[in-house]
Amino acid sequence: MTDKTLEMLTEKLDRLIDVVSRLAPPQPKPADLAAADCFVWSAEQAALEPVERVNRVDIGLIRGVERVRDILIDNTERFAKGLPANNVLLWGARGMGKSSLVKAVHASINATRPDDAAPLKLVEIHREDIDTLPRLMTQLKSAPYRFILFCDDLSFDHDDTSYKSLKAALEGGVEGRPANVIFYATSNRRHLLPRDMIDNERSTAINPGEAVEEKVSLSDRFGLWLGFHKCSQDDYLEMINAYAGYHGLDVDPEQLRAEALEWATTRGGRSGRVAWQFTQDLAGRLGKPLRD
Repeated sequence: MTDKTLEMLTEKLDRLIDVVSRLAPPQPKPADLAAADCFVWSAEQAALEPVERVNRVDIGLIRGVERVRDILIDNTERFAKGLPANNVLLWGARGMGKSSLVKAVHASINATRPDDAAPLKLVEIHREDIDTLPRLMTQLKSAPYRFILFCDDLSFDHDDTSYKSLKAALEGGVEGRPANVIFYATSNRRHLLPRDMIDNERSTAINPGEAVEEKVSLSDRFGLWLGFHKCSQDDYLEMINAYAGYHGLDVDPEQLRAEALEWATTRGGRSGRVAWQFTQDLAGRLGKPLRD
C-alpha cells in the first residue's frame, strides 16, 4: 500500500469518525442535585430536570385517608433517617389523593428535618420511561442524598414487557435497589396489570400458575400496599370545609354544603379531586385567588 493510498484512507476514516461523533447523542451533564428538592427524569436526555415549583397541596388538606397517610409518613421518615423502609404502592379509587399524598409527605418530611440533615429528594419518572429505571438508579446510587422515585398512574397493558425491568430494578437484580433509593407508585390497579391479561395467561399457558405468578409477583415487590377507597359524604364535605378555610373563602356553611353536594351530584361521585375542582370554581365565582 502506497503512502498516498494510506493517507487517503486515513483522511476518510477521520471524516467517518467525525460524522459518527456528531450523530451520537451528547453526554448528559451531571445533575446539580442541590438545585432543587424535586426533579423529573428525562429519559431521552438521561438527565434530571429540576422542578422549581412543585404542584402539591399542604398535607393538612388531605382528608379521609388519615390511616394510610400516617403509614406513609412513618415509612418515609424511616427511610429519610437511613432506616429500613419499604417500596410503596398506593392503589385504588381515582381522585382520592394518591399522588397528592406522596408529594405532600415529601414536603412535610423536609419541613421537619433537622438542620444538619440533607433534604430528601423526590424524582418523578414517567410510566413510559420505566424501562430506563436501571439507568436512573445508576446515576443516583452514589449521590449524597436519599431519593424517592415516584411514578404516577403506573400500570401495564397487553404485550408490555417493561414490567420486568421494574421487577429487576426494585429487588430482583444482581445489585438490587440502592440503599439511598425507594420507589413509590400510584395506580388504579392493585396488581398493576389488567385482569383480562392475567386471565389470558392462566388460560393459554402450559403451566398457568407459573405464568400468572410471573405477572402478579410484580406487586409483591412493594412491601406496602395502601388502599384508597371512595369517600363518604361526610369525608367529602370535610374536604370542602378544609379547602374553604385554608383559602379564606367566606361562604355561609349551609350554602357551602348545598353547593358542594350539588357539584358532586353533577360530577356523578365524590372524591378529593371533585372537592378541589369545586373549590376552584367557588374561588373563581367569589373573585378570590387561591393560596400557593
